[in-house]
Amino acid sequence: MSRRKTERLLNLVVCLLATRRYLTAEQIRRAVPGYPDSDEAFKRMFERDKEELRELGVPLEVGSDQQGGGGEEIGYRIPPQAYELPDVHLTPDEAAVLGLAARVWQRASMAEAASGALLKLRAAGVETDVTTAVGIEPRVNTHDPAFPALWEAVRDGRPVAFDYQGIGRTSVARRHLEPWGVVSRRGRWYVVGFDRDRDEQRVFRLSRIVGDVKAEGPAGSVAVPDGVDVRRIAFDWGDPVSEPRPATVLLRRGAAQGPRRWARDVRPVEDGAAGDGEWDEAVLTFRDADRFAPYLVRFADDVVVLDPPDLREAVIQHLKSVLAGGGHPPEPEEIDGTVNGR
Repeated sequence: MSRRKTERLLNLVVCLLATRRYLTAEQIRRAVPGYPDSDEAFKRMFERDKEELRELGVPLEVGSDQQGGGGEEIGYRIPPQAYELPDVHLTPDEAAVLGLAARVWQRASMAEAASGALLKLRAAGVETDVTTAVGIEPRVNTHDPAFPALWEAVRDGRPVAFDYQGIGRTSVARRHLEPWGVVSRRGRWYVVGFDRDRDEQRVFRLSRIVGDVKAEGPAGSVAVPDGVDVRRIAFDWGDPVSEPRPATVLLRRGAAQGPRRWARDVRPVEDGAAGDGEWDEAVLTFRDADRFAPYLVRFADDVVVLDPPDLREAVIQHLKSVLAGGGHPPEPEEIDGTVNGR
């Protein structure tokens, strides 16, 4: 939100709180700085501002001071008794936790909501500064495109459908889910719910959802069963991605020293089998194709993935992303311990 818009909305709230009678749109236009002179432009801006205030939870009351007779003009006001919050009493620890939680979402898709919550608490006189938490700088990454739609579906209790690419598969399958919750586990996001296709509870990793998530039912039609612990389901889920898998790769001779340190079954490739006869074939062990692929990309054209297909496809897609300027090879410490051979 721009500074100009923030000041205008703040002045509008102050104006409507200070009046005991309903103010017409024209009276508001004259009293609140920042509105344009054009009638049409003012009308559009004022309508947007009203919607903005309602979305912020401001109780905007519409009515008229005239009683009967017809022709009365509609006005607006904010009843102080409906707007004012009761005293908020938080211990220093509770306030610190709230501030820390907001910092977690600082660079995520919920940053705006977190900032708004802190602003309301500060307006109520609650100190939420977390500068005393020296050395703590948490971050939650929600760059998965499916996150906003799934979070809204969980919030609204709405079933969804999406295309999902399972572990080791090169094609996608349409899945229909009653979502119960979205959970972060080991730096990745998962949605937990009832899978209508399998007729059982399931866990899906958001990064493996392909394309858009579509709502498939009215809000309120999905309810979390009593006694269900969504986080426990996600944390206890037998994620097959955690099981080590072999990858067959080609390593250029005299290069790719990182993978060579922990490669096994290394053998020279005969002339002609790999083009120029300057390659070795080896087996690497990995757990997660999505995390392993960026590591291999760091070695550019000195590593070629032969198998499995999902790892080869992940490397190709990451290379395309890097070339398009949408990604970069990660630093070594970002790679999973298994990838580093430990």
